[in-house]
Amino acid sequence: MTLAIMRHSHSADMSTASSWEGLTGTALVIGQGGIGSALVQELGERLPQLDLLWLGRRSTPRLDLSCDGDLDQLGEVLAGKPPLRLVINTAGWLHDSQRGPEKRLARVNRAGLEQAFSINAYGPILLARAIESSLGHGEAAWFASLSARVGSIGDNRLGGWYGYRAAKAAQNQLLRTLAIEWRRCLPSVCVTLLHPGTTATDLSEPFRRGVPPEKLFSPERAACQLLDVLSLQCPEDSGRFLAWDGSTIPW
Repeated sequence: MTLAIMRHSHSADMSTASSWEGLTGTALVIGQGGIGSALVQELGERLPQLDLLWLGRRSTPRLDLSCDGDLDQLGEVLAGKPPLRLVINTAGWLHDSQRGPEKRLARVNRAGLEQAFSINAYGPILLARAIESSLGHGEAAWFASLSARVGSIGDNRLGGWYGYRAAKAAQNQLLRTLAIEWRRCLPSVCVTLLHPGTTATDLSEPFRRGVPPEKLFSPERAACQLLDVLSLQCPEDSGRFLAWDGSTIPW
């Protein structure tokens, strides 16, 4: 699927927090991997009254978070939609055919660090800048981006994965800073960083051999858990770094 603007006839899931009951407007999901796809499906079932806009590098229009031109056009895409109420960024980079996480210092190089930071750190904050004006409607809204427990400096006990850890830590700082600014100028918006747990997607596939089955989530389960946590957040909670079970992760 390239671009998804969907409406579903299913009744909303009444387990959704009261802050989302009757939520109307537009929900924007960024990223077309396993979690992004599952989130679109789950949102359509829980909140059928929302217009769902699903964008990524293969969508039409395209949204590549490493491309300034794509981000510049996002405001125009949203201008013709109902008010933007929910943004969830699932885009991330850990490895490709040329590079993967650095297990030791000798594997660290400039190009790998720049690639990790471009998507995992720069992308989310530039996305926030691109959609800021679309959140000025004064109604409650949520801006969430997937982080990772390995991005926690305080929780780092194993080392390795230099670029990915550092890029996720940078995202955490950037969005924590954003939350402080938006408390002043967009006080009805809640910014949240979410750790989905180890999920059976292409991103984690080479690295989950030792993960116990009960700790490896399907994309569908991860999506449900993330929405359960996010739906409980309010503007007073803005700037938190939360795991899939709602627990707070140390910075």
